[in-house]
Amino acid sequence: MFSAASPEHPGPAGCWRSDPATDGTKDFITQDTPMDLQITGRLAVVTGAAGGIARATAKALATEGAHLFLTDVDADKLSACARELGEAVVGTRAVDLTSDTDVAALADEVAGKGGADILVHMAGITGAKGDPLDMEYDDWFACWNTNFMSGVRMARALVPHMAAQGWGRVVFTVSENAVQPYPDEAVYNASKAALLSFVKALSQPYGPKGVLVNAVMPAFIESPMTDGMMEKRAAARGVSKEDAIQTFLAEERPYLTLGRRGKADEVAVAAAMLCSERASFTNGSAWRVDGGAV
Repeated sequence: MFSAASPEHPGPAGCWRSDPATDGTKDFITQDTPMDLQITGRLAVVTGAAGGIARATAKALATEGAHLFLTDVDADKLSACARELGEAVVGTRAVDLTSDTDVAALADEVAGKGGADILVHMAGITGAKGDPLDMEYDDWFACWNTNFMSGVRMARALVPHMAAQGWGRVVFTVSENAVQPYPDEAVYNASKAALLSFVKALSQPYGPKGVLVNAVMPAFIESPMTDGMMEKRAAARGVSKEDAIQTFLAEERPYLTLGRRGKADEVAVAAAMLCSERASFTNGSAWRVDGGAV
């Protein structure tokens, strides 16, 4: 596990660096230095792998000695991610997780490599935004199918193997929106609340079989998804992206007490822990990585 070193007394790998980053925060080391999570040789399937949080989590798992099978809907970005992660990657597949056929093909390929020990499901979309009653039915179904049903599909495809072998870890990414919904993000709120409920439901019958199911619950993390949100906000207001971020924090996320976007690495370290042997008494939980936003 990582050490609880202070900034003034930086500890070994996995702790705070002693030199402050340019935004006044500390730079957290998670990806290049192991935490002894005891998952060497485990096969981890990571969805949405080309995204910021998923990529950081995959790198953290690779550092712990896990083998990676990566999937994303964007084949080019997936290939770039695999090149970055190197020899830890034992397979990749571009998959549309809203397709039963695609998910079945993915499951077959993973089974050919011995089956998954770990599932990190981080694929998702923000969905349409606006007045809840202005959302079209297609808006609701698109977000539901991508954010919720893809998680159900992946669990159905991979968890039975974990249960049969008596060991597994499943980590879903939900969001602060699951418990603290925002009015202009209704379709996203609903999909993430459903996924959080699914985490708890799945954990109950499968925990006793050795498959521990949990979630990480990030809020306003520096990622391609929130970059896009802030770029749209900046364009609409005629301000810089940095100004858009600061006004968003002040106006839309006043309870995010740390006053900044989180780092992908800061979510990755929590997700990696939940994938580990160390988290052997954690089941059906949602770990908030939200800077105090909830």
